[in-house]
Amino acid sequence: MSLLRKPRFLILALVAVAIPGAWLMAGDPETDDAVLISRVQRGEFVVSVATSGELNARESVKISAPANARQAQIYQMKIASIVPEGTVVEPGAVVAQLDRSELSAKQSEAALALEKAQAVYEQAMLDSTLTLSQAREDIRTRELAVEEAQLAKEQSVYEPPTVQRQTEIDLEKAQRALAQARKDYETKTQQAQAKMREVGADVSRERNKLEIVQEVMEGFTVTAPAGGMVIYQKEWNGQKRTTGSQVSSWDPTVATLPDLTKMESVTYVNEIDIRKVAEGQPVAITLDSDPTKQLTGEVTRVANVGEQRPNTDAKVFEVIIAVHQSDTTLRPGMTTGNSIETLRKEDVVFIPIEALGSEDGIPFVYQQDGGRIRKREVVPGAMNDTDVIIIAGLEEDDRVLLTPPANGADMSLQRLENSPITAEDERPEPVAGGDTAITY
Repeated sequence: MSLLRKPRFLILALVAVAIPGAWLMAGDPETDDAVLISRVQRGEFVVSVATSGELNARESVKISAPANARQAQIYQMKIASIVPEGTVVEPGAVVAQLDRSELSAKQSEAALALEKAQAVYEQAMLDSTLTLSQAREDIRTRELAVEEAQLAKEQSVYEPPTVQRQTEIDLEKAQRALAQARKDYETKTQQAQAKMREVGADVSRERNKLEIVQEVMEGFTVTAPAGGMVIYQKEWNGQKRTTGSQVSSWDPTVATLPDLTKMESVTYVNEIDIRKVAEGQPVAITLDSDPTKQLTGEVTRVANVGEQRPNTDAKVFEVIIAVHQSDTTLRPGMTTGNSIETLRKEDVVFIPIEALGSEDGIPFVYQQDGGRIRKREVVPGAMNDTDVIIIAGLEEDDRVLLTPPANGADMSLQRLENSPITAEDERPEPVAGGDTAITY
């Protein structure tokens, strides 16, 4: 008789094959296989949003080009030279020089216009003097004519009545002509004064233009209003203003003097994660230049409207993070790594995300129970990049598989009692004219 036909030997052979197979599938209950199995953990659970940001000073003093450049009809100013970024300057120190070529032409035009206005003023003054002199001479002539007529009238007392009447008429004409000459003189005086006011206003206007141009010209030597470290101003496209850059009269800032004791990190969060971010949330901050330096901060502002950043397709929202520490090594423009804490749970049960699966809309895990594997429903909660909270279905130190077993698809799903989740194939059809709300 063959050995395989002996019942006792057959039983021993089957046991010898089955035990190692079960051990290979389930693993050692006392030790975790980091690749396949993980223990359910209990403890603190943190959800965070990781972003990259850039340091900026919360407060700074602006170093600006002349604010009145538009009055001189200068709308774009070119930076001819500027001190290196990071230079520490004293109040009044020269920071930049602006190109004066266009403004020099404006100054020449303004000087010529002033000279012309002054010539017109002088001409008007001479004309007025001559006109009024002639008017005064005419008045004097009229006064003499009145005296002559008066003498003729006095001498006509011995003349016939007709001669006497003629002398009276001549006197009246002379008196009326004198009165008219005096009125004309007053009118010409007023005209001369009005003309002088007009040309005088032209002279003042042209003089003011020249003074403004000269003042702007002086302002083209840009000086520091206070002491500090010079940081170049950024334009709308993120590029810094340096030698050769154009400065608009509507945005005349050339550089800034930041307060390095009050810093913030300016970052942008994508539209998927922005709903998690709110003011007041704590932030862990690291520096790309010094990964060993750990800083803390707080979200102080979250933009309500998204924007399209250069070289990106996704919409992002600006988030401002105030840095709590004051560190002399911090500089504007440094790149930061920001971990914004959006949720913290002190005592919860959680598992790796890889252990969580879904079947017909029902979340489940493969749980190792001794030498058996069960496909059990769970109720998940919040999740972060690596783990997910389990609200119901697992206990601390339970063991779950990180990868499905070979026969996982054929295993039956063990549902929770009073499960809040309805399988997709068991959900009622929507009723016409109404909605079916299901709470998970």
